[in-house]
Amino acid sequence: MDRSLWVMIIHAFVLAFAALTGFAYLTLMERKLLARMQHRVGPNKAGPRGLFQPLADAVKLMFKEDIMPSAADKWVYTLAPILATVPAVVIFAVIPLGKSFNFFGEVVPLTFADIDIALLYLLAITSIGVYGITLGGWASNNKYSMMGAVRSAAQMISYELAFGLAVLVPVMLTAWRSVDGLGSLSLSTMVDAQAGTYLGFIPKWFVFTPTGWLAFFLFLIAATAEVTRAPFDLVEAEQELVGGYATEYSSMKFALFFMAEYMKLIAMSALAATLFLGGWRFPGLENIPGNWGALISFGVMVAKILFFLFLSIWVRASLPRIRYDKLMDFGWKRLLPASLATMFATVVFVLLWAPLK
Repeated sequence: MDRSLWVMIIHAFVLAFAALTGFAYLTLMERKLLARMQHRVGPNKAGPRGLFQPLADAVKLMFKEDIMPSAADKWVYTLAPILATVPAVVIFAVIPLGKSFNFFGEVVPLTFADIDIALLYLLAITSIGVYGITLGGWASNNKYSMMGAVRSAAQMISYELAFGLAVLVPVMLTAWRSVDGLGSLSLSTMVDAQAGTYLGFIPKWFVFTPTGWLAFFLFLIAATAEVTRAPFDLVEAEQELVGGYATEYSSMKFALFFMAEYMKLIAMSALAATLFLGGWRFPGLENIPGNWGALISFGVMVAKILFFLFLSIWVRASLPRIRYDKLMDFGWKRLLPASLATMFATVVFVLLWAPLK
């Protein structure tokens, strides 16, 4: 859909601002929920009910002393946090966040770049994130940092295989639902393929298909490992690695690594909602016209993202960190075969039950 340059600039600014603000208040949400789940006091001093805590953290990090190890590779040491953060931001460019709306006579889609290879773009961008962590650990010239970086590379590459196989299932289900039987890597097309209901009230989301629910479960596990969240946060493991790849970082460079993790978590939550829970779609929402429909669809998408964020925080509060050899064993010997079997079962389902849309 063609848009004027000024609308695209505003759209890009709003999207980047929303991602950065979402990161800040996700940290507050996590600390509040962890405090409630673990029966302790969360942040409550900065502002009413602690609402200004993200702002206080930002000010603190900006004014902390920026220390660089004398033996570090200064250029790579500085570049690494940027390489970790930029991919986490640009992921949001292809995720459909709602219906199109009218903005001063111009129809604006709630997708910044609705490209035909959006899923391939996402897989490529998420793969770049490992470079920032690996280079940060290497450039610090610290053995603990290097060990955390090596762990990160091994973990993310291992779980990317299962992650990629899990996201292929919605691609095949999109082809199954399409009229011409052709698949698509466009996230908007996948969302449209999940329109409608069974029996008038069950959404036609891919999670409710015979193999979609298993792919959804495998996707959540692989995505948790991809963003190095507990119980897969072995790249930091402060009890044994001091702080992993971020040991020698401070001030805003450390904040960029911190920001990248949380923004990737938001992006993965949005991707899970898009691929398996119908994205911004909800039964009856298609009948609401105009900007109200766009606003409500955006609210539905945000609610689904918050659900996955809550689930991630709940897992962090409940499960202990697993041993590294068991993490690798689980990824290669269990998760990868299960993902291959799910993909094969989806192929069989699509071929044998093709008429059952």
